[in-house]
Amino acid sequence: QSGATTVRDDESNTEYSSSKKYTGSTDISTTPAPANYSLTRAQRVRAAMFPETLVEGESPMPVQSDLSQQSNVQRLAEPSQLLKTAIVHLINYQDDAELATRALPELTKLLADEDPVVVNKAAMIVNQLTRKEASRRVLVQSPALVGAVVRAMSTAADTETARCTASVLHSLSHQREGLLAIFKSGGIPALVRMLSSPVESVLFYAITTLHNLLLHQEGAKMAVRLADGLQRMVPLLKKSNPKFLAITTDCLQLLSYGNQESKLIILANGGPEGLVFIMRNYNYEKLLWTTSRVLKVLSVCPSNKPAIVEAGGMQALGQHLTGSSQRLIQNCLWTLRNLSDAATKQEGLDGLLQILVTQLGSDDVNMLTCATGILSNLTCNNSRNKTLVTQYGGVEALIHAVLRAGEKEDVAEPAVCALRHLTSRHQDAELAQNAVRLHYGIPAVIKLLGQPHYWPVVKATVGLIRNLALCPANQVPLREAGAIPRLVNLLLKAHQDTQRHASSAQQTYQDGVRMEEIVEGCTGALHILARDPINRGDIASMQTIPLFVQLLYSYVENVKRVSAGVLCELALDKQSAELIDAEGASAPLMELLHSNNEGIATYAAAVLFRISEDKSSDYRKRVSVELTHSLFKHDPAAWEIVRILFLCIAAEILHRKIPRRPCDGLVTCPGCTPAFHLKESWDRLQQIPMTLVKE
Repeated sequence: QSGATTVRDDESNTEYSSSKKYTGSTDISTTPAPANYSLTRAQRVRAAMFPETLVEGESPMPVQSDLSQQSNVQRLAEPSQLLKTAIVHLINYQDDAELATRALPELTKLLADEDPVVVNKAAMIVNQLTRKEASRRVLVQSPALVGAVVRAMSTAADTETARCTASVLHSLSHQREGLLAIFKSGGIPALVRMLSSPVESVLFYAITTLHNLLLHQEGAKMAVRLADGLQRMVPLLKKSNPKFLAITTDCLQLLSYGNQESKLIILANGGPEGLVFIMRNYNYEKLLWTTSRVLKVLSVCPSNKPAIVEAGGMQALGQHLTGSSQRLIQNCLWTLRNLSDAATKQEGLDGLLQILVTQLGSDDVNMLTCATGILSNLTCNNSRNKTLVTQYGGVEALIHAVLRAGEKEDVAEPAVCALRHLTSRHQDAELAQNAVRLHYGIPAVIKLLGQPHYWPVVKATVGLIRNLALCPANQVPLREAGAIPRLVNLLLKAHQDTQRHASSAQQTYQDGVRMEEIVEGCTGALHILARDPINRGDIASMQTIPLFVQLLYSYVENVKRVSAGVLCELALDKQSAELIDAEGASAPLMELLHSNNEGIATYAAAVLFRISEDKSSDYRKRVSVELTHSLFKHDPAAWEIVRILFLCIAAEILHRKIPRRPCDGLVTCPGCTPAFHLKESWDRLQQIPMTLVKE
């Protein structure tokens, strides 16, 4: 022992005053503690660093709670204790490993015993060994033992053996070597069979082990599919344990991602209904997230898509768009976007539409992409949804989305498509057309026609301009924003592209858009813009009439219709009518009178009427005969309207000035101006159903 001095005088039993404070103690003692103070320095060091060596009656050094007041001995004590603990663990680890190594052969043999009781006891021992890391590492190195465990699980005669063996495989699956050993020993088919077990713990061990295999073991996915794992997993969606369901749904996602056959198996076993039920009735975030991932994968499958929608998937996913989990919101949005084209006739989406309009204000590009895409699809050919979105302020929100999108086509295209839908064929369409102008959207829309062209955006924009032009108040703003020259330039470019490839008899595509669609869209937009007299003059002044006449020969029926329509408007001006006639339009127009498309035949007749004002009576008679034999021969009422229209124009040409008075709309009515009949007959003719423009 060291002869160093101590904190008290051992020779004289003098006790120190209770007010004295010693280093290493935080307490101000009111009573002396002679036992601690009587220790030598060596004893105090030993007591701090190796408290287990203290003899009975001696107390260890007090633990100092305030680190700033610790003594040097106390500072040294902590790492020494850690070192001692590590050495003890190392000794125990070695002991566990040696024990497992010695027991391996016997345990392998016992697991294959014919006596179920022996197998049960062996399984329990192995299960205990796998709880410790050292012995688990030894066991995982023995393919024979792993194989014996798998066979014992497959042939288990009692639930306890099944539970222990499933637990063993579960423990081994946390190591990569264990996963490989299970895979090689045929563990996957055995685990799949365990998914039918009535014992909850066995089910949990089986699904968790399979989950680990699917995540980390190459070849496991195919093995699970071949073992009919999907057919066993889908019914498990009816279980009520959220954590169990989270693992199960993640397994379904891993198996179905990128594999169409797996998606169809999930569908055949009622997967969509079970998944939608979970989304509707649970609030455990991890479960909702894993389930939304499965639905996201299934939502790109044409067969699963309608099944999810019919099960109420749109409404169930919409419930989670206002939560706090961003990853869940993103998954739900992408899934809704994928499903939305199959949900255009779905009812009960009022709340979802309102949420989506709100989310158009987000700065997150992914959220904006999804929200605009969903709204675009849900408003296509659905007048109720169009009205709702318009009433929710969707027009203004979409315009702001277009402005923020900039060059991001994934946002601009669906946003413009949605605006195109909102401005057409529903009770608030005119309100939407005005709203675009009132919220300064027209310049932003026209800007999208600029270079460089991304043709899906151009196609959508051209259709939107056509709809906006239907509102008379928008005609001037559209002209001032430069809509007409941009449309004409696009028309010329698209037509040149179609002509260039005409010899190959192949349709011209750019960015997935047929150039014939651009020709049709631009011509249709110019047709509506030409209703304004100033616009009419601007269009004619850009040397467009020869092109419109040429388009009358197009093999695309809709192109013929819109070109005849724009010529019908341009022919209202005498100079333009003369140009149309000079370009040889009469021949193709006469041919178009025989068209089965009433719209084409109607426009052709109107153009012929308007360019015949300065023609001879023989020419007008020939036109009349042609109409008699071809136009609306299957519809006497419609033909009568055209006959009245022709006679009225003829009378107007002959300058018959008869005082106007109320009449019954018949050409035989005395006292009416031909011009009055012309207007009435043309208005009635406009009511004849024509081919609707696709949204």
